[in-house]
Amino acid sequence: MATPSHLSTPSADTLPPEAPDNTAPAFSPLYQQIKTLILRSLQAGEWKPGDMIPSEFDLAARFRVSQGTVRKAIDELATDNLLVRRQGKGTFVATHAEQHTQYRFLRLLPDTGTLQDQGPAERRIIECKRLRAPAEVARQLALRTGDAVLQVKRVLAFDNTPAILEELWLPGVPFKGLTVETLADDKGPMYALFEAQFGVRMVRAVEKIKAVGADADAATLLGVPVGTPLLSVERLAFTYNDEPMELRRGLYRTDSRHYRNELS
Repeated sequence: MATPSHLSTPSADTLPPEAPDNTAPAFSPLYQQIKTLILRSLQAGEWKPGDMIPSEFDLAARFRVSQGTVRKAIDELATDNLLVRRQGKGTFVATHAEQHTQYRFLRLLPDTGTLQDQGPAERRIIECKRLRAPAEVARQLALRTGDAVLQVKRVLAFDNTPAILEELWLPGVPFKGLTVETLADDKGPMYALFEAQFGVRMVRAVEKIKAVGADADAATLLGVPVGTPLLSVERLAFTYNDEPMELRRGLYRTDSRHYRNELS
């Protein structure tokens, strides 16, 4: 792709006066401005998950800054798991389809062994339907009450034993066309499906965790007695620029599994 002539030559670490109006405020550190511009390109789909982005040299020319400034911006995006550096190959847009990132948001681990040891989860889609957003769901997804949303219910099992009952709420517009058949036919990670078919990448999430007792519905679907202690995990997942894209409520069995998180 041809580089615009006014961005063709690197210069000192200041953005040019003729830079487009979509640059970050001038008072922010320069590398943060470049990070913001790269994020906007990611959000706009200029580079899709799995794509290689332009080299540091080319980005420096595009934004008329030094390669060091671009490198610092890319370093932060890599730390945020948005980009992946590959030695000798270049820098790529991170994707949930990669093996080492498939379980990035799944923290329920077996008491013995690993998720990789026991293979992928067996998924049973219970329903996928289009509804009008209840007030609380709308609030968390930054929608208006009554806006179109999708509600998905599924059970994840390991070694033929149900382990997780999930309810997902998704905004209707970005996920138009998502059906039970689409979910049932796909064998990869759900977030990889969201990337490939709907252009939505989940980049971070916030969770709330508490203990609850299994009600009749959860007990039946998870194969446990009513009242069995379960771990309730509510996750709000965001795409680029902190835009909420999924509200997920899960009930986890912990009789042979535990929730694990690394703090740093």
